[in-house]
Amino acid sequence: MTSPVLLMLNRPSHEAEAHEPAAAPFTSVDPSAAQVTVRDLGVTRGDGIFESISVSGGRAQALEPHLARFAVSARMLQLPAPDLDVWREAILAAIDEHDDVPESYIKTVLTRGVEGDGHGRPTGWVYMEPSADFTQARAEGIRVITLSRGYATTVERELAWLLQGAKTLSYAVNKAAGREAAARGADDVIFVSTDGYLLEGPTANVILRFGNRLVTPPTDTGILAGTTQADIFAHAEELGMDTAYELVTPDDLRAADAAWLVSSVRHAAPVRSVDGDDRPIDAEFTKAINTHLLTRRN
Repeated sequence: MTSPVLLMLNRPSHEAEAHEPAAAPFTSVDPSAAQVTVRDLGVTRGDGIFESISVSGGRAQALEPHLARFAVSARMLQLPAPDLDVWREAILAAIDEHDDVPESYIKTVLTRGVEGDGHGRPTGWVYMEPSADFTQARAEGIRVITLSRGYATTVERELAWLLQGAKTLSYAVNKAAGREAAARGADDVIFVSTDGYLLEGPTANVILRFGNRLVTPPTDTGILAGTTQADIFAHAEELGMDTAYELVTPDDLRAADAAWLVSSVRHAAPVRSVDGDDRPIDAEFTKAINTHLLTRRN
């Protein structure tokens, strides 16, 4: 059985003091042993950010876009800026230390640190383990339900303090949405704004296909900018397809030739039913997308 890898960062931000001034930038530690204090604000308040990065063929996929988004999330939460050089080095070290498996993932976590610490030192770690088996979801598709997100597409402009568009550790609502989907006999969720537009899934972006055109909701609606979605669009453009960021509705979802929820670790999962209504999946194009995602060299 493949063991996970955990690296704790000594100085996750160049804007804050190191935890141990003379120590190395990061240290490999026992992932089964206690590493984070119960007073860490990431634990007690969900006050922190993270990224999940797919690893295939010994390479971190879309590493630079993930690091860039990590830094954006830190700015949105007014966390000390992550030292991306150190994080990059730690990610590559985790890959070197981890057993070679077909698919794995890395999670980078940065929290505000220990409450009452007095030094403003964030906590940071890089964790790596094998991915779950998503073969069935990729091949046969997933059943989704639509749920209201409770805000309009203007949320990011009008209610910036809600931190929409940041990848934070505050995932209680997303997990509750997943439980609601399971209770209704579905696999996942697509959130809908109060003004009637599709947003995103709890852990994924939405892509619709209309003929030779791929469409996804724009990020100024308060959704997370997707690294996987961006890679799929770039690949589609290389194939001669058109791509667009547009407001789309649940009716558009039902009328689309195909639809996917796409994310960094599950990759492209075709939507095979919406609110209990079956819809076709494009198995051939889905396979091509996932093959591309798993063999990327960036």
